[in-house]
Amino acid sequence: MRLVNKRKRGELVISDIMIKPIWSDSMGAKSFSLFIDTGDARILIDPGVSAMQPSFPISDSKKYEYAEKALSQITKYARQANIVTITHYHYDHFRPTFPELYAGKIVLAKDPNQFINESQRERAVDFYTLLSDRFLGKKLEFSERKNKIIGENPLQELPRAMSINYGDYTERKRELLNKGMKWYNNLVEKWNRWPEIPEIETDRVKWIFADGKTFKFGTTKIRFMKPMFHGIEFSRVGWVIPIVIEKGSVKILYTSDLNGPIIEDYAEWIIRENPDVLFIDGPATYMIPYTLNMINFRRSVENLKRIIRNVKAKYIFLDHHLTRDIRFRVRLKEVYELARKEKKIITFSEFHGRKAIAEKVYLAKKKKK
Repeated sequence: MRLVNKRKRGELVISDIMIKPIWSDSMGAKSFSLFIDTGDARILIDPGVSAMQPSFPISDSKKYEYAEKALSQITKYARQANIVTITHYHYDHFRPTFPELYAGKIVLAKDPNQFINESQRERAVDFYTLLSDRFLGKKLEFSERKNKIIGENPLQELPRAMSINYGDYTERKRELLNKGMKWYNNLVEKWNRWPEIPEIETDRVKWIFADGKTFKFGTTKIRFMKPMFHGIEFSRVGWVIPIVIEKGSVKILYTSDLNGPIIEDYAEWIIRENPDVLFIDGPATYMIPYTLNMINFRRSVENLKRIIRNVKAKYIFLDHHLTRDIRFRVRLKEVYELARKEKKIITFSEFHGRKAIAEKVYLAKKKKK
């Protein structure tokens, strides 16, 4: 396999596949967007942007400046793409108020009718209503649900995570899982009550719900996983659909938001896929100890170490969530030390020849001390 890193153009070329990491959090705005040209398909993955969180220690004007730069770059590649993916309906993964991004494209998106929480459902309704109005010239026509969702226990698909002995934390973990199951069952009832957002295909716009499906474009395969938790088991922020893109012997894996991954079975899935290039979102360490406790942080660290040891990928892009923390390299010191011996871990900003914005802030603070 021929691996060429064209840093001047900010592109990675493997065989005849061009990969462009467009923007992620290390570059100063929340995003996890890339462009892949396989020759058969020109794929824009998750064209979303949000300004950095209020606690991120740069000025508001800088935050908005980076967000505008990100949107400009994403828009540039949207013009070249014929396929756009949306792995879930968070604003750093899709742009709901900018329909021009999707004009004339095949949109392969997370199903907004199931395995989705209330806030993402509301965003999806607004989004598809806007697309229908703009491109079809009429109101979105919902339909009644035809097949009832049974809502089988999703923990059955996580045998490794469920086998962990948490010691003193075991009782608390069991309590959280029981609460999560009640939350999930309530959501299943809502999914069955909500009118269905339809898939649409016209000459101006086409959107298809991609959960668990495979699409072929020439010799290129785009595989979407079944919905996975956005972080921990029963994460209240919902589900995502990671993506695997294959052409010939080359495989590219994009995790979307698995937050580490925290869940051990998701790490095992990544290892089984064994991609040539891996785009993986790190744990949201800036949220310690609020929405990320130290037990789940340690799970994420161990999962990342296992992935590094076992995948063949020479390039592992580790970005998003993690690089919102100015101390991200300190937090993941043992991960970076292991990678130095065995693999190359890189942020989007490093790939483009610059330090991560969070890292610049951290070094400036250390210098002042």
